Order: sequence, then structure tokens, then C-alpha cells
Amino acid sequence: MIQSINSVPAFDIKHQYTTLEAEVSAAVVEVLASVRYIGGPLVESFEQQFAGYHGVNNCVACNSGTDALYLALRALEIGAGDEVITTPFTFVATVEVIIAVGAKPIFVDIDATNFNLDLQQVAAAITPQTKAIIPVHLFGQPVDMTKLMAIAQSHNVAVIEDCAQSTGAIWDGKKVGSIGHFGCFSFYPTKNLGACGDGGAITTNDPALAAKVRIIKEHGQKNRYQYEEIGVNSRLDAIQAAILQIKLRYLDHWNQQRQAIAAYYQQFLSQIPGIIAPQALAGGVSVWNQYTIRVLSEGRNGATVAHRDSVRNQLQEKGIGSMVYYPYPLHLQPAYQHLGYQLGQLPVTEQICHEVLSLPMFPELTPQQQDQVIYALKDILA
Repeated sequence: MIQSINSVPAFDIKHQYTTLEAEVSAAVVEVLASVRYIGGPLVESFEQQFAGYHGVNNCVACNSGTDALYLALRALEIGAGDEVITTPFTFVATVEVIIAVGAKPIFVDIDATNFNLDLQQVAAAITPQTKAIIPVHLFGQPVDMTKLMAIAQSHNVAVIEDCAQSTGAIWDGKKVGSIGHFGCFSFYPTKNLGACGDGGAITTNDPALAAKVRIIKEHGQKNRYQYEEIGVNSRLDAIQAAILQIKLRYLDHWNQQRQAIAAYYQQFLSQIPGIIAPQALAGGVSVWNQYTIRVLSEGRNGATVAHRDSVRNQLQEKGIGSMVYYPYPLHLQPAYQHLGYQLGQLPVTEQICHEVLSLPMFPELTPQQQDQVIYALKDILA
């Protein structure tokens, strides 16, 4: 398949690899020579460093961000008959793990200004069957965890933070992933802290929950060949742990670069009619995994879709990459029709899906490249 070449790509992870190639190559060769490919001191060392970075007592590395969410639900013994409140505007992994443990996802609408859960609707959706809330710190923007934890604690409900896109983000002085009962992270290559393959981690301050996660992710065994749980195989490879240890040292610098890029976008995009730029909540520090604008038009139906997609196509013609996260709300997806949600039931999410457009965002994006994006949007939307 021939891929179009953009003068400004939507994201670029090759630049990061080129910068770290010598360090990464040496670390990988060392792991290969050690023949300790699964578990071992490198994985343990990364877990300790990642826990320390987040100011928590426990970190358990695993195979992916999806597995991290699944393991957190399993450790909390959430299953058939239980309800888990979450957002319909997220990557599907957030929801499929709820189904995987036998529980029922309860969708609530989102806030149009930051794309995260509308916390008033979260409070209204809690029932006696509600066992957990999964807030997603979407695009690197932290949820108001002060309000959410107050809601959860008043109803004795667990909170599992989906931090897949927000490693390093801060709410009220605390790293996301250190506030709820669990923090769940993805190290997919395009994340702020990305491995050279899949990987994930769970953070918690509860040692009993951490111990349970470790048992479940190791086939349910606490001691070799003694199975205490129905488990799974979800381990982080030592090669990925070695790479992540190197990258963790650079994470804050990369996040600061993303914040500078977002500030530059904010300065100029706010002047372009027909665009709503994203705004970080007061009290939060975003790490801008994505910089996602809303492209507005007069309608809320097919005309809206055509307008956003037209802008994206025109950017592509000008050599500028962009992405749409996410074009279809999860509550209307075929796989989740059995949950009974109807068109119009979550109107903010449904409208946002027609309007969102993620602009180029990666730490090495230059001001000149940003100017290309900004001038192109001015030209298209003038």
C-alpha cells in the first residue's frame, strides 16, 4: 500500500528513535546477551522507577494498556451483575474490558470543552449495581479527580484511572494514576511514554490489590504451579522494560515540549473562526498526547461530517497530516447495540464525533511546521 507523504506528519516517532538509537540499541543487545527475556531485574527495576515517578507504592508491569484495565477490574472482583460507568468517547479498550469481565458498561455523556466525562452525569448514573468508574484522561487532559473522587467515595465506588494517553499529566499537584484505586497505562509506541512494541502498567497504593494483580497476570499462580485464581498471561518483556527505563528519563522534557507546542497552537488558532481550541481545566496540567480541535459548522447532521472531513482533506492536499479520534461514539457501535443506547441519547458525544480533528503533535514538531498547519487552517477556513 502506497502511503501519502506529508510535509507535516500527524505524528513522528522515528525522530525520537533516531535521537535515542545508540542508548536503545546498547540496552537491547545487553538484554539479548543476558537471555533474561521474561521478568527479571530489568522489569522489576522499571516497575520501581515508574512507581516512584508517580509517587505510588506499587507498579505492576503487563502486556498492554488493555490488559492493565482488565487486570484492575479482575483485582476488584468486578463481574456479572455489576455496572461500570465510563465514557463513550474513548478508544474501545476502555469498554471492551468491562464486557470481558462480565460487567455492564454504563455510558454517560462528556463535557464539550475538554472531552472528558461530565461529572454531574456520572453522579446521576450511579446505582446500587455500580462498582466502579473508569475516567479516561483523554488526549492527555486530566479529569477533575477532586470532584470525581468525592463522588466515588460518597457512594463507595472504586475508581480506575485510564491513563493510556496521559502519562505525566497532573491533577492538583498529583500525577494521574496516583489518585484512584488504580492507574492503568499504555506504552503503545505513539504514547507520551512509548515502547518499541506493546506494553502496559498498573499503579496503586494498595499492596493487597497489587499482589492480586500480580497473581492474575501470571496465570493465577502465587507460587509456581499453585493456582489461586483463573489467570491470564500478561507480562512485559525485558527488552521493552529496558527501553522504557531509558525513555522515562526523557519523559518530562518531552511533555514540556508538547506543552510549548500546545501553547503555540492556542495562541494562533483561537483567532481562526470556525474552530474551538482545546482548553485545559484549571487545576490540571495536560501532557497533550493529542491536540484536538473542534471544526464547527451550522448543522449537527451529515453536513457537519462533510465540513470536518473537507477540512481534513484540504489539509492533506497541503501536505499536512491529521487524525480523527474518534469518528464514531462507542454507544452506537454495532458491537454494543445489545446495551440499548439510541441515537440522540448522548448528544454531546455524538456531535463531538462529527467535529473533532487532531492536529500534528509530537515533541519534535518545529515552529515552522506549526506555522504551516496554522496558515493552512486560516486559508481553508477564511
